[in-house]
Amino acid sequence: MIISKKNLLAFAISLFTAYGALAQSTINSPYSKFGVGNLSGSYLPQNRALGNLGYGISTVGGYNNINIANPASYANMRLTVFDIGASTHSQTLKKGSKSESNFNASLNHLAIGIPVSKKSALSFGLLPYSNFGYSYDDVSSSVDTFKIEHTYSGEGGINRAYIGYGFGLGKHFTFGANMSYLFGNLKEIRTTEFNQYIGFLNSKTADNNSVGGLVFDFGAQYTAALGKKAKITIGYTGNAKTDLHTTYSQLSTRYMESSGSEYRADTTRFINEVKGNLVLPASHNFGFSIEKYNKWLVGADLRLANWSDFARSGSASQLNDTWGFSVGGQITPNVNAVTNYFKLIDYRLGFSYDKTYVKIAGQDIDVKSVNLGFGFPLISGRNAFYKINFSTEIGTRGTLEQNLVKENFINFHLGFTINDRWFQKYKYD
Repeated sequence: MIISKKNLLAFAISLFTAYGALAQSTINSPYSKFGVGNLSGSYLPQNRALGNLGYGISTVGGYNNINIANPASYANMRLTVFDIGASTHSQTLKKGSKSESNFNASLNHLAIGIPVSKKSALSFGLLPYSNFGYSYDDVSSSVDTFKIEHTYSGEGGINRAYIGYGFGLGKHFTFGANMSYLFGNLKEIRTTEFNQYIGFLNSKTADNNSVGGLVFDFGAQYTAALGKKAKITIGYTGNAKTDLHTTYSQLSTRYMESSGSEYRADTTRFINEVKGNLVLPASHNFGFSIEKYNKWLVGADLRLANWSDFARSGSASQLNDTWGFSVGGQITPNVNAVTNYFKLIDYRLGFSYDKTYVKIAGQDIDVKSVNLGFGFPLISGRNAFYKINFSTEIGTRGTLEQNLVKENFINFHLGFTINDRWFQKYKYD
């Protein structure tokens, strides 16, 4: 099957236009209530399968990939790369003897990389930055059994549209930078209900934070040969503390509920589009990988971020600094196999750990996952190469200690990668 480049580009543009609506978060994680939500990371499925490796990876195997985690890696692209993918999230929340399960699916990323010269390339695309979604109830009662029902919910998230450029300098060094526009909405609703009592008015407060602004991250990599058939790559990425613009609105009302419908009685508070700011912290990331050409790759990453500097409109949110690490690897049995397709497949495995910026009742909320995945090459065209990348994350977030919530999750990520010679002129004798 031959894919039309014009149709594919038109499809990509339409997805860019619709992404803001499609990417609305439908997760249910009580820990996403803090900060800007659960951070997604700048990883495509092929990186997630390696345990979220990226900072010290320049290339992986014979295919050209877009490694958004370190823009210095763009310099190694020799073909135009088109990558699009989706994700599913299956989750079980546990607290004491209670449990609850949920499932959602969403468009995950759209990324394009284009070579500019023999030692440089640019990339642009769209992917999630954070997911924000939770819902829980709290019923309180006094000694005379007067019951009050409180509900808390949130939805939304922040998306990231980026453009980046990477270039080589000399034989061993590459450098790069991404400019990203973060945008999205963080919506929260709190209600207090007296449904068992006639004549009582319920109350509801709805907060909306609209977020937008530019952030910059930069990267560098050093690559050296290890003999004739292997290499080592050492990488670093970082970004400075950044201010985003926010627009805050709040509506508080009192209402009555009848036959499943709400009837507003009055408005008690209204704040309309107050301008503010949101401070994102500086981060520093380090990684390395060792690769035997077209055979195997192993590597490790370290992540550090000063989330204690996070603030919203001048108010500190008392978040913690974060750190995390990843280890992983990939093996391709035989890239030249003709009669055995299983030897052409990339087999990937990794482990990831992150101490998040959330701490409750003295308990650090961490995320642990075992990651695995595959790269399935497809029948190629004359100048094009296709691959399907699949990854699975099996992990936990949080703890049951101190009567907290533990999340067990299984995430699936699917990406479709095309390598082609778009935007390059051919010469004929």
